[in-house]
Amino acid sequence: MTSDSPAISADAAAGAALAAALEALPKVELHCHVEGTMRASTVVELARTAGIPLPTADVTELYRYTSLDEFLSVFWLVQSTLRTRDDWARLGYESVLDAARHGRVYGELFFTPARHLAAGTALADVVAGLADGLAAAEAETGSITMLIADIDRAFGPAAGVRMVEELGRLRRANAPGMARVLGVGMDSTELGVDPASFREAYRLAARHGFRLTGHQGENSPPSAIATLVDDLGAERVDHGLSLVDDPELVARFAAERIPLTVCPNSNIRIANAFPALAAHPFPAMRAAGLLATLNTDDPALTDLDLGYEYASCAAAFGYTFDDMVTIALDGVAASWLPAAESAALRTRISAAADALRPD
Repeated sequence: MTSDSPAISADAAAGAALAAALEALPKVELHCHVEGTMRASTVVELARTAGIPLPTADVTELYRYTSLDEFLSVFWLVQSTLRTRDDWARLGYESVLDAARHGRVYGELFFTPARHLAAGTALADVVAGLADGLAAAEAETGSITMLIADIDRAFGPAAGVRMVEELGRLRRANAPGMARVLGVGMDSTELGVDPASFREAYRLAARHGFRLTGHQGENSPPSAIATLVDDLGAERVDHGLSLVDDPELVARFAAERIPLTVCPNSNIRIANAFPALAAHPFPAMRAAGLLATLNTDDPALTDLDLGYEYASCAAAFGYTFDDMVTIALDGVAASWLPAAESAALRTRISAAADALRPD
């Protein structure tokens, strides 16, 4: 045994204790695509039922890729297996069960139905199916999940307007599941797409009473983030990485407490934006006073979960348990929970933190 073995052992034990506490800590997630939570085994079963050929018969090989293009191909394949209301229900149910095991007690999840709507699927069936599954999982776990309907930029502004119009109609009709749809967002490719081109869809969503967010700044400049907020009316920004390149905009976002839903591990595993987690700008965002939260993005497709997200970021950025509790509480602040429910969740997290705090 070497002379430094006891110190190494103590450090490892402390790291394991911190990871275990963060796994159990009640947490909020605001940037997670429900399609990106589908178990590989579920993809195989749904594909078999739908007669969709898969690139491999080995489930363990399905979620492996070396580039963003390969990832997107798998993501679209996953989406294509969702054919019926029951399929969406299964996805929602399993998604919540898997997240609850790692401490998620509240989530606002994206779903992106553009491909399904273009193929003739009724938006009402997508929403109702997801809501069925979320309700069943909520009854088992107590983990609450709400929904955000994302516009897919790849399908263009007109498709976005049509989706929002239908969401508005379903909301007015009090259609099954619509009570869970809090907001409208926007995802898919940013390169070469002016966010202002989706102005009509966002303004229509605001008139229908939906909350507003949008993916921006993952591979677009700070000016695009400003457009999303100032022109489209977004209340928070998903990713927002390029914000750090504009000190004036950083100062404004910090002063106004405009939330950023950041996904550090995803930015490495999907976007290859940084060589290692330690190089991610998340600590710089937090140090600048930004309301930057931690999220998984597409956890099943990238072998992630929210407990690991917290533990790995704590290790990479040198954060303490109390630092991570502050981040968890900021997740509540960034959420769209009503004031009373937000306060109750903050109290729950703080009480759990007192019980879980490692020695």
